[in-house]
Amino acid sequence: MKSSCHLSSFDLNGTFSTENFQNHQPHHFQQSFTVTAIQQYHSLSCPHTYLCSSVLLPTGNMAPKTQTKPQIQSKKRKLEDDAPAKEQKKQKKKQREDEADLDVEAGLNKSFARMDGQLLADHIAQKTSRFGTDLSPVELSDLYISANAIKDTTSFQKPRTLENLPDFLQEFAREGEKLDQTTKDFGAPHTLVVSGAGLRAADAVRALRTFQKKGNTIGKLFAKHFKVEEQVAFLKKTRSGLAVGTPQRLIDLLENGALSIAKLRRIVVDASHIDQKKRGVLDMRETLMPLVKLLTRKELKEKYTDEEQPIDLIFY
Repeated sequence: MKSSCHLSSFDLNGTFSTENFQNHQPHHFQQSFTVTAIQQYHSLSCPHTYLCSSVLLPTGNMAPKTQTKPQIQSKKRKLEDDAPAKEQKKQKKKQREDEADLDVEAGLNKSFARMDGQLLADHIAQKTSRFGTDLSPVELSDLYISANAIKDTTSFQKPRTLENLPDFLQEFAREGEKLDQTTKDFGAPHTLVVSGAGLRAADAVRALRTFQKKGNTIGKLFAKHFKVEEQVAFLKKTRSGLAVGTPQRLIDLLENGALSIAKLRRIVVDASHIDQKKRGVLDMRETLMPLVKLLTRKELKEKYTDEEQPIDLIFY
């Protein structure tokens, strides 16, 4: 009786192949298995053969291939190498175009100092389109401020801080005009300063006290600690040359008739100021939309290009 021998071999993928030879002739049958137990080899009487007594299972879903330790470490290393690049790409995507002009310590967006009327008009239109997604094209066009309506103030060389606001107003005052003088009418200031928040408006009032004197009180027309009724009463019995307010409160006072634009010569938007999150009055929907609605009111818009009694629209 001729002996048969089973030659065992492992391929590179960890599979096991058997070839059955009878009288050293191939049986032409091959089946692959996945090794699931420790391989134990026993020598047979035939000096040229070995028998594998491992427990074997057919390959397939029942015995999924496991990753070797070097493969796992290689993938882990690749993920670690890719992490900084992904984080850098994420940060780059978040970075603003005017990032280099943002001085958080000074609370300034310095880019406004370089913007002429056209650049400001384009900037405001872009912001309005971004935040006014619920508006129709016609409604958006009604909120457009033309470049001709905006006074060019790029010649002012000092930083646009509150400390320099009085000098800024003096530089762009009309010839012979004295800003510390009031008008004869109650509730009809010649200058309106518009800030994005009540706290900022309160700071602006303090900065403008250099123009305040007896009989000329700076109007506080913002929501912080003041009710509309109190401001209405103030405007009806007080003469103010300058007033500081927030957009929505100014709209309310114009609509109820307490605030008059009969003597108004300029509107100054406190645009350069930013908070600790690098946001200014034009960077937030809750401040930008009321602001453009205020600036584009019909009675104001008609005055920006009026030849006899124009209102200067200025961005500080």
